[in-house]
Amino acid sequence: MEHVHRDLTTLPKAHLHLHFTGSMRPSTLLELADKYGVHLPDALRGGTPPKLRATDERGWFRFQRLYDIARSCLREPEDIRRLVREAAEEDVRDGSGWLEIQVDPTSYAPLLGGLIPALEIILDAVDAASRETGLGMRVLVAANRMKHPLEARTLARLAVRYADRGVVGFGLSNDERRGMARDFDRAFAIARDGGLLAAPHGGELTGPASVRDCLDDLRAARVGHGVRAAEDPRLLRRLAERGVTCEVCPSSNVALGVYEKPQDVPLRTLFEAGVPMALGADDPLLFGSRLAAQYEIAREHHGFTDAELAELARQSVRGSAAPEDVRRKLLAGIDDWLAAPAGGATGTQAEASVAAGG
Repeated sequence: MEHVHRDLTTLPKAHLHLHFTGSMRPSTLLELADKYGVHLPDALRGGTPPKLRATDERGWFRFQRLYDIARSCLREPEDIRRLVREAAEEDVRDGSGWLEIQVDPTSYAPLLGGLIPALEIILDAVDAASRETGLGMRVLVAANRMKHPLEARTLARLAVRYADRGVVGFGLSNDERRGMARDFDRAFAIARDGGLLAAPHGGELTGPASVRDCLDDLRAARVGHGVRAAEDPRLLRRLAERGVTCEVCPSSNVALGVYEKPQDVPLRTLFEAGVPMALGADDPLLFGSRLAAQYEIAREHHGFTDAELAELARQSVRGSAAPEDVRRKLLAGIDDWLAAPAGGATGTQAEASVAAGG
């Protein structure tokens, strides 16, 4: 039995499930709210994660309301640049060498001069933060399933248009209990035909059927969350055989009431079924923990050894849209992390954990 625990913040990894506003530091939210005179509810002022439970309609509405209030504090290009730079700094601190941050630019368009200017400001901020921190960083444009599918098609075309500026994927977020995945099939076809990776949310608030819909109707290469697939052994086999990566967010699952306790999140079930996983923080602003903490949950509550945690990190890198040179560097850093004795990172490993995306 392995008892040596290496430092998980020095384990090179890729972060594939992080929402834009949700990546904000709580202290930054307080400063921006003060700057713009936005009244924050106590749930966003206390410095501790709000109590949420999104498994019923009222709970999801409250979660969305808090998110919308936080987003209303992002009003100027400098606010966007600050958020992205700080998100990159937090990821580097947690050992991330590659980050794909997810954003619906329509949410920011009214205050930033329109849809195209909003996306360009975001992409410029990502490019600058990547250069400043050394973190490989790209954008996944996400449509909102609460809005009309025609809006998703517009976003998909825009995402493809900016594929050479840093957009690598196309997602579908918000309450998966609303709308059918197949309503968005045209949008995802546009994105896939344009070379973007398809990464819709599914298998969080509803069961295995929503994961199957992501595969059948949207031809997903990755599934945001996907944990409820654990309830269907045939679906697990299908995910494993196709190599579809599930972006699993343990802290988020517990905070939103999908599972009662960290040990209830089916990490072992997915891992032992051979389903690739990329652990993610989802919305640290609301859930209170960032990337390395998700690996800590796998270690503390599911008994993952350092060798197994290294394999989780490899799966995150393989599931990413990172270019081949970045992948090689990160994978070599993971091997070095595992080969090194507990207590210190090797030079190669430290470099790999901030592999530049170019």
